[in-house]
Amino acid sequence: MTARPNRRQALWQTLAIAGASALPTATLAGFAASSQLRNHEIDRLLQASVDAGDLPGVVAMAATGKAVIYEGAFGVRCLGASAKMSDDTVFRIASMVKLVTSVAAMQLVERGKLKLDEPAEAIDPTLASVQVLDGFDAHGAPQLRPPKKPLTLRNLLTHTSGFSYPLWDENVVSYLRTARSRKNLPRKVLMFDPGTRWSYGGSLDKVGRLVEIASGERLDRYVRDHVCAPLGMSNTTFSISTHQRAREASLHVRRADGTLEPQPLERPTAPSIFSGGGGIYSTAPDYLTLLRALLNGGSLRGASILRPETVALMSRNQIGDLEAGILKTTNPALSNDVDFFPKVRLRWGFGHMINLDPIPDGRSAGSLTWAGLFNTYYWIDPAYGIAAVIMMQVLPFADTRSLDVYRQFERAIYRGLKPA
Repeated sequence: MTARPNRRQALWQTLAIAGASALPTATLAGFAASSQLRNHEIDRLLQASVDAGDLPGVVAMAATGKAVIYEGAFGVRCLGASAKMSDDTVFRIASMVKLVTSVAAMQLVERGKLKLDEPAEAIDPTLASVQVLDGFDAHGAPQLRPPKKPLTLRNLLTHTSGFSYPLWDENVVSYLRTARSRKNLPRKVLMFDPGTRWSYGGSLDKVGRLVEIASGERLDRYVRDHVCAPLGMSNTTFSISTHQRAREASLHVRRADGTLEPQPLERPTAPSIFSGGGGIYSTAPDYLTLLRALLNGGSLRGASILRPETVALMSRNQIGDLEAGILKTTNPALSNDVDFFPKVRLRWGFGHMINLDPIPDGRSAGSLTWAGLFNTYYWIDPAYGIAAVIMMQVLPFADTRSLDVYRQFERAIYRGLKPA
């Protein structure tokens, strides 16, 4: 029974060396007394966001590696319907699958089936033919060339591959516009040479394919058998069941006047191709289970999905001085501009964005985070030994009101960690 706390302590020490602050003494001294995080305060602020019409509903949770310390569900799954939000409400978590895919890839790195710094084309030969966009000529024709060095798994895991999403990259939009009318052009090209910049994009789709080839298993089955099943994450899936669909929250679109318009549930499908970068369902308790396992150095309740040293590696800055995390939208209906932490230095590990500076009244330096398109968010704070998740179903991404609720939730968590 002593192995897991020792592994967790080793992980904290490793992260502290990497730049995270030490676990606050006041937190250790006062944590038992405040372990319920003054739930009434968090309950009030989340209920108030629903009452004000900022959100139709929300589920939020926080935990240490050992126990859940906050859980709340407020509002309804769909405006105009009676079904209330609950801890088993199913959400479309979109890009939050990227962390799951990163875990899967790092499992295969541990087993020697994938290597971080060898050409990824050795596993997936289709990556050998990828081209770099080197601008447009006077007639608007794309100028393509081979990359100066091969893509690696490290590039793909850190979004330094050159693959970029059209939602946040005008160059991709321009290229695709031309490619649609010129059938000889490849559909996906790199926006820069691997390792030279950071740009959020479809890199994890490629990682998902590497996982399939290296493991010999379809991605959905690999994730189910090697990540979800060991941790008991029975509601995290690429293919939603009838029972889960009955518990699904509806997407709501923010109108110009600030009100919300509910959307029909997406049409049920039986996919045969699975994305490592999106298209997954989960619940707040399921996803928090994954976060708690990572907080514990890769283990939870006797099940281990990664070694502590691998978790520590994933949690360190892997992109040097490249700036990360700021996105300029090309489609305001789907996403606002994204800058979660203005004037804070942001980097990327394997699966997470990392804030190098502490957030006032919030998470510590060295905390890990990311999000999903429909305004689902998580963070892990190794210095405080906590993780949290908050799930909503709203468009556009980085919706101002949703972010405000997220920030209020975060600040309330840290107020609750301080001795009364």
